[in-house]
Amino acid sequence: MEYLPNIVFAVALVLGIGFFARNVKKLSRNIKLGKDVDVSDNKSQRWKNMAKIALGQTKMVVRPIAGLMHVIVYVGFIIINIEVLEIILDGLLGTHRLFSSLGSLYNFLIGSFEVLALLVIVAVVVFWIRRNIIRIQRFIKPEMKGWPKTDGNMILYIELVLMTLFLTMNAADFQLQQLGADHYVQAGTFPVSQFIVPLLDSLSESSLILVERTAWWLHILGILAFLNYLYYSKHLHILLAFPNTYYGKLKPQGQFNNLESVTNEVKLMMDPDADPFAAPAEDDVAEPEKFGASDVMDLNWVQLLNAYTCTECGRCTSECPANQTGKKLSPRKIMMDTRDRLEEVGKIIDANKGEFVPDGKQLLDDYISREELWACTTCNACVQACPVSIDPLSIIVEMRRYLVMEQSAAPTELNNMMSNIENNGAPWPYNQMDRLNWVNE
Repeated sequence: MEYLPNIVFAVALVLGIGFFARNVKKLSRNIKLGKDVDVSDNKSQRWKNMAKIALGQTKMVVRPIAGLMHVIVYVGFIIINIEVLEIILDGLLGTHRLFSSLGSLYNFLIGSFEVLALLVIVAVVVFWIRRNIIRIQRFIKPEMKGWPKTDGNMILYIELVLMTLFLTMNAADFQLQQLGADHYVQAGTFPVSQFIVPLLDSLSESSLILVERTAWWLHILGILAFLNYLYYSKHLHILLAFPNTYYGKLKPQGQFNNLESVTNEVKLMMDPDADPFAAPAEDDVAEPEKFGASDVMDLNWVQLLNAYTCTECGRCTSECPANQTGKKLSPRKIMMDTRDRLEEVGKIIDANKGEFVPDGKQLLDDYISREELWACTTCNACVQACPVSIDPLSIIVEMRRYLVMEQSAAPTELNNMMSNIENNGAPWPYNQMDRLNWVNE
């Protein structure tokens, strides 16, 4: 019986980490459904971007209030969870405050953790007020109804509960230290939780131990539960922001990629030595790839990583000129729809033993409408605004490419422009010979 708590803890730890590893494997598989793309260039610049944007939060603080609050929650939550290492070792070894031998350093760390925990609580409350009372416009867009809104609040509640449990655990521990209870060594400073101690004055030593142990267990089990909740939440960006910023676009924002097959055709047309009647090489007789994207499997894996990384913060949508003028387009919805469709495809694969069985649906039309795609002005405001280097525009362009090159379904205005370019060498409906007639008018 003496080792029963250690065994129970070890089982809970293995189950928690095991389930998380299972979800990570599924996540990796879903992302790899995308086409391969070479992003091995400029490694030094990619590392700098990851350090600056993901770790340094430089794009978050562009909006100072929200940015500062986010930095507090991010830094606080990460640093406070350094103590999780001690909790895990204590749970496995049956010790208590294993690192207390660090002396004054340990006291400083515990005190710092408590101050950060208080700041996290304050920031979480501010975030909740902004979402639910002030109701900032970008949090009440149509795509944020239902689960996205619930998920955003759930995260705030979880963080609030975890920080409260941490401070309650420390307050009970501090009181037990004062009473000289067995195994509760004199260690740590408690600048915040000491104010909770008066609420525990009337409790006996056994009751204090019960409070401390209950808070301890709920805190660590809550962290394991939160770890596994990430897969189902927008807060997956806590993990994916780092690879996403590393693989982020390095080319100038106005530069679009060209299809290799089209580029080769143009080069062949421009080559004076090329024989237009020559038979195609054996390698060229295979069925050509689809132009553009109509479903998630047509996108590349970086774009699918983007979809999973989306924080649903809405900064892209709030900056989008199409959205600001009442158009249906929301770059955030583009990313959310891509992720939802990818999740749906993943579930189909799971249900069919690793094989995708067509379900009669696709990203185009079933999730993202053509009206949304053609509302985009390709201004790159969404790309610039994203705090974790997501590129909604690349998905929009690929889906437009499919509409134009596979279905000839461009809007009338665009078809007229392309016809004019083909016939007149310019987007205007005037013959090249008549283009300068206005000079004589």
